Amino acid sequence: MTAPRQLGDPLPGWTPPPRPGPAPLEGRYARLEPLTAEAHAALLFRAYEGHDAVWDYLPYGPFHSAASYHRWVKGVAGQADPFFYAIRDRDSGRWGGVASFLRIAPEAGSIELGHINLAPQLQGTRAATEAFALMMQWAFAAGYRRFEWKCDALNLPSRRAAQRLGLSFEGVFRQHVVVKNRNRDTAWFAAIDKDWPALGTAFDVWLSPANFDADGQQIERLGDLTRLARVAGDPALG
Repeated sequence: MTAPRQLGDPLPGWTPPPRPGPAPLEGRYARLEPLTAEAHAALLFRAYEGHDAVWDYLPYGPFHSAASYHRWVKGVAGQADPFFYAIRDRDSGRWGGVASFLRIAPEAGSIELGHINLAPQLQGTRAATEAFALMMQWAFAAGYRRFEWKCDALNLPSRRAAQRLGLSFEGVFRQHVVVKNRNRDTAWFAAIDKDWPALGTAFDVWLSPANFDADGQQIERLGDLTRLARVAGDPALG
């Protein structure tokens, strides 16, 4: 007897989504603008200065002069892939980090969030969380089917952030790449379009002003709100 053929679900009317464009992404707490050296480099260098550890898991940096960072930003700004944004905390009014879309594959409906670098002043803020939520929202609204997050497997804060955002753990690629003459095992996380309705609702609840007390402390934790949307948790985090 011939075994039944195993085929993937049909995708009637599938159309590759657009690539990210020049429009900013605007939220209640965060504003993301396409990164430029003229508008952002000096302010971002000032935010990163003296905090070399923020570069540990990136393949470039740290930069020890404003001029060298300006040259680096000028080199990457305006590229189609990776497509960098600068992140502004609307509460403080300061630019405090960057993130990018990369490995953009419209033909597969896949896009990745990476090159994340948040200065200490932006880490742990509502603006930082909303920045990632805005990028996820844009990707799924544009028609992407898969949203990826990858990081050094030793970078536990990044693994926690991916899980908190509701991305499912998909495994570790051992000896994946060499970064700064060191081995990197890469942990993979992703959300797919079917996950987004639940994740989008979780972000809306968490980002609502009603979810924060008078001191700005969260009432409901985002990780609790997104837990049900995750297919698999990260075993490295317990």
